[in-house]
Amino acid sequence: MKTKSLIILVSLLVVTFFSFNIGQPTTPYQNNYFDKLKRFENLQEQLISAIKKLPEPIIDSAKSQLKNEMLQCRLAYKGLDFWMRYLEPIAQKKINGPLPIEWETEVFEKYEKPYKREGAGFTLALQYLEEDKIDKAVLLNLIQQSRNASRVYEADSIAKNLQTHHSFFLCNRLFLLNLASIYTTGFDCPDKDQILPELKAMLKEVDEIYSSYNQSFPNTKLPDSYLILFAKTRAFVDSQPSEYASFNHYQFIREFVNPLFAANQNLIRKYHVISRSFVDYSLNKNANSIFSKELYIGQNSKGVYLRINEESTLAKIDEVGKLLFFDPILSGNNQRSCVSCHKPTQFFTDTSTITSLQYNHAGFLDRNTPSLVNATYNHLLMADGQHFTLQTQNKAVITNPIEMGANEADLMQKVLSCAEYKEAFSQLLPFTPTEKEINFDHITSAITYYYSKFSKHNSPFDLAMNQVTQASPNIVRGFNVFMGKAECGTCHFAPIFNGVKPPYVGSEFEVLGTPQDKDYKALSKDLGRYLINPAFETKHGFRTGTIRNASNTKPYMHNGVFKTLEEVIEFYNGGGGAGRGLSVENQTLSSDSLQLTQLEKEDLIAFIGSLTEQIPVEEAPKKLPKSQNNALNKRKVGGEY
Repeated sequence: MKTKSLIILVSLLVVTFFSFNIGQPTTPYQNNYFDKLKRFENLQEQLISAIKKLPEPIIDSAKSQLKNEMLQCRLAYKGLDFWMRYLEPIAQKKINGPLPIEWETEVFEKYEKPYKREGAGFTLALQYLEEDKIDKAVLLNLIQQSRNASRVYEADSIAKNLQTHHSFFLCNRLFLLNLASIYTTGFDCPDKDQILPELKAMLKEVDEIYSSYNQSFPNTKLPDSYLILFAKTRAFVDSQPSEYASFNHYQFIREFVNPLFAANQNLIRKYHVISRSFVDYSLNKNANSIFSKELYIGQNSKGVYLRINEESTLAKIDEVGKLLFFDPILSGNNQRSCVSCHKPTQFFTDTSTITSLQYNHAGFLDRNTPSLVNATYNHLLMADGQHFTLQTQNKAVITNPIEMGANEADLMQKVLSCAEYKEAFSQLLPFTPTEKEINFDHITSAITYYYSKFSKHNSPFDLAMNQVTQASPNIVRGFNVFMGKAECGTCHFAPIFNGVKPPYVGSEFEVLGTPQDKDYKALSKDLGRYLINPAFETKHGFRTGTIRNASNTKPYMHNGVFKTLEEVIEFYNGGGGAGRGLSVENQTLSSDSLQLTQLEKEDLIAFIGSLTEQIPVEEAPKKLPKSQNNALNKRKVGGEY
């Protein structure tokens, strides 16, 4: 399964369908699944029939009736979401895709051209019902696509997955991760009034799934301790106020979802659960917390040194990587280093300027310097997602004529003219058997390994969520506003609070309508993702970055237009660029005001501050390796500008 065509083939073509009367004994677990699927499909058929019978134009009373029927379908769907998102994630987007169109580049598709996946199903249909004029054919198509996609889940391959304990615990893991990220944020539910009713319905359905599973697999069952905690989870949700904005996300995740996740991870290891799905590509079965920096892998920070695990050898790579990071020998004029723009004392960004100075002093770069901290938790890098690996991103910066201005051949000659570098890389060469001689990849891999270690540290909020400490009331309120009323959690997903959502196999892009200046006189001219993948939907789209350490990484947005978090929050509060009157036809951010109060804004900033990680600042090297070329020995640690 290495190409998109094969992925789509597996997901959407059903060669052999499962029969509800297959003639073989079935377990309560299988029966539970197929009973829920049959009910859902019957409701879909009834809805399709109702739409077909409607006269045009569709009047408001008919819209109201359709909405009620759709909501009933959604509740039935929520009973299947546990399986659907894991077993056939592409088909699931046709049933309840939150976006009309997504351009996918997932972790296992990195080296392919991004391709268009059209969404369908109930989220889009409910949003369409809010339009003044409705084309019955469009509405019918959205639901019919959902019905067609649900047939995928009748396949024999699905039935086989339900015959073992393996897929159950993997489905459950994804379910728990989504409980902490999308099910309570409105990510896939456009009607806020329905978020909590749907959550309650889903928890009830999952409780039934657990019961049927334990009846069917007594040797690998969920223990009583897990079921008791899940019962408490349901009771907590039932006790919450009916007003969605009042839901306590902090307590829900900290006291219930995260401990359930830890328990499920322990069971995955205990029962030797095996995955054969790309859905699990990035996830780490040894992480016992959703708020662990070991939860998923976004990038290979070691590069060509991937095979090395011996501590003393890794320490050598780290040492030489640090020297190179501070060494202007990597630049064309030997005056500029990685530190010139990525300052370790400033969370590896540059807070002193809007954008950094160009290599030739002719002007400033178009984009704000991104922090290197937590870059390893992205699958695509740079604001436009141009690069797939940390190493290719590193190469691109070093050889860019307006950034570091180096020539690869000259750079290699200069670096290897230093005995300390040559000896270090010669000692490391045997660990990279596919590389016959020291090359640029060895240099970039040492650099990325060095700075990626700073992404492994925790924040006070992580400690609170892991029940080591307790967050202050304003931080708790801020997190609840973040996940609820402010809608930040629909784009910034736990635990990194970037655009990588469960199962953490892709990086999302958003169109926000970022202005060229704070007066909103014009839209930023930067086309963003469109430069990499030209399409109407990608124009002015940018990868969703992390808000970890945001209190210390000003200025903000791709062009550094905002200097304070207050300005950023006000931008979102006002509905982005479109909400301020700019023409942004494809804006993915709602243009409606969030109507945040002053206290809610202050609490948001308090929460963001709690995501500041405890990163130690290393001292710069006292000196740089000497070169055989005396002219190179005049270079300064960290460069000159």
